[in-house]
Amino acid sequence: MIGGVRSCSRLVARSEAMRTLLSKVAIVAGSDAPVVIEGESGTGKEVLARTIHANSPRAEGAFVAVNVAALPADLLESELFGHARGAFTGATAPKPGLFETAAGGTLFLDEIGEMPHALQVKLLRALQDGEIRRVGETQAFSVDVRILCATNADLRADVASARFRSDLYYRLRVFSFVVPPLRERREDILPLAHVLLERTRHASRRFTPAAEHALETYAWPGNVRELGNAVQHGAILSRNADIDVVHLPDDVASMTVQPTLARFDTLAAVERTHVLRVLESCRGNQAAAARILGIARTTLWRKMRELELASAVGEPLLHGG
Repeated sequence: MIGGVRSCSRLVARSEAMRTLLSKVAIVAGSDAPVVIEGESGTGKEVLARTIHANSPRAEGAFVAVNVAALPADLLESELFGHARGAFTGATAPKPGLFETAAGGTLFLDEIGEMPHALQVKLLRALQDGEIRRVGETQAFSVDVRILCATNADLRADVASARFRSDLYYRLRVFSFVVPPLRERREDILPLAHVLLERTRHASRRFTPAAEHALETYAWPGNVRELGNAVQHGAILSRNADIDVVHLPDDVASMTVQPTLARFDTLAAVERTHVLRVLESCRGNQAAAARILGIARTTLWRKMRELELASAVGEPLLHGG
């Protein structure tokens, strides 16, 4: 059990961010409410959707996933709702859609923000009525399915720009979860790397300390998907020996030569700290502080404004000295 939910082989949650997320998932999973899962590409939105399904009363039913962005509009409608024989050229036999295939289980719509506007209307009707109609048929029929969807887009912005229907958005977004990017859950990086390494059947199944440092330091803009590629890259090049830095992709390996750059303050931050300390040592006397700093008092006053020090030392100091 992780955060109150049954774990799955691809779910890792050592970080506080993921544990907090899963504690909410544990509550929502038991309902039939639609869920929108948001997050950057590669964060594991489908893994979370599968976790919701596995912890729901529908766990024994089918989990059917479709990438909305991967199919053209005319084919997507047929994939979702099915079609009758002769509905279009090449439809030589009736075909059930994914709604029917997922009956009693869960239908996961990935990249929901890419759904064509006309199809959004039909999806909304299916959610409202609990019924679907195959392409080329006139008779609708009931289907029992839970809808989970995911997006790496800003659906609220799409609603504001009329790219996504507001009524469908609010119908789908009974609950929403945001999967944090890997850079915000660094405690999960090494456990995830080891899980991913296990799946490669690598003989050693170990990283050197230097390789682990590189993995932990890298920003992972591609998130878990990129981590999986890096682990596979290392597993192949290491030829079953312990995976070292030289076996990792260049972007990841390069982090070992400059791991502390992010800890330096900016020049403005250093200047602000120094000016503030001089002012405090002079008890707010600007004339005295300006002499120590080797600048004119008017220059000091302007710099205090630029560095936003007025509120830090108190507005009266602007007139003191």
